[in-house]
Order: sequence, then structure tokens, then C-alpha cells
Amino acid sequence: MHVAFLRGLNVGGRNRIAMADLGAVFKASGARSVQTYIQSGNVMFQALDRDLEGVMAAVEDRLAARLGSKIPVTWRSGSHLRTIAAEHPFQSLATAPRQLHVGFLRERPPPAAVETLDPDRSPPDRMVVREREIYVLLPNGAARTKLSHAYFDSVLGIPSTFRNWRTVRALARMTVPEGGPTDHGLN
Repeated sequence: MHVAFLRGLNVGGRNRIAMADLGAVFKASGARSVQTYIQSGNVMFQALDRDLEGVMAAVEDRLAARLGSKIPVTWRSGSHLRTIAAEHPFQSLATAPRQLHVGFLRERPPPAAVETLDPDRSPPDRMVVREREIYVLLPNGAARTKLSHAYFDSVLGIPSTFRNWRTVRALARMTVPEGGPTDHGLN
């Protein structure tokens, strides 16, 4: 099972697509067992690893043709997403799940770009980049932070899309293989 994260759907009336239609785009692109989750561009699907890049390219092409603009799409395997959900570095510091978020990047940013991120940009918020993820702790909430996807996109040079902790954990739980262990530290 894989999970795709799309950014820019349903923003300000632009790029509107129903989740059922989004699922159909994935199916037409070669994905199987497609399931969407909430109205924010989360799609779970199956595809062979060797076909994954082609399926994602086809999804992007179909969405661009349908919506008239490019929609950034990134994805993770279910096992990788479960690892992300179990290892958020700020879990022990958060007093509520709404304070935790994860940004997903299409590729690993260059170390030199990561080093230019300003750790004091938005106190008391905290951030860390690991591999292709940006983990953030927002004690005052997402509405007050200066750690936006626009900031990370401009500094890292790679489009990011963020999900709140509840969504990350819910998607991770949903990727547990049928008949597999159910805990994974996600309950």
C-alpha cells in the first residue's frame, strides 16, 4: 500500500476536484485498490514498485490536463508512513496532537539547503528535516506559525505538503496489511 499526498486541491475555489473523481484519476493512471481519505488530497493505493514512478507521472499529467495547473504529488509506502508516524521527534514535547505536523517532500533536500533553514524563524515553533520529511512542533497552532509550506518550498527548492498529526497517524493505521499486526505504536 502507498499513500499519495496532493497539495493545492480545493484552495480558494481553484483546483476543485471531488475525492471520488481524484480516485478515478488514480485508477485511470494504473493504481489499484484506490481509497481517498478526507477532503484534502490523501489517496491510498496499490502499485508495483517498478510501476510507481509511471503511475505518479500519469496522475500528475491527468490532473494538470483536468485542472489546468500542475498539482504537486508526493507519496510514501505504507511501511515508511508507519515509521514516520511512530518516530515524530517532537511527540514527547507536544501537549496536544494538533501541535504536530509532518511535511512531505518529493525528494531529499540538499544538506546545504537544509542548513539555511532558520531555527528562530517562528519561536516557539520547532522543526527538523529528516530524509524527505519535515517534522514540526507548533505549540501555538498552525495558524500562527511562519513555518509554512511556502517558506520550506523557497528555502529547500522542493515542493512540500503538510499533514496534521491525526491525519498522518490515521493514514498510517489504514496502511497496515490485512491480517497484519494492528498496533505499530499508532493507537
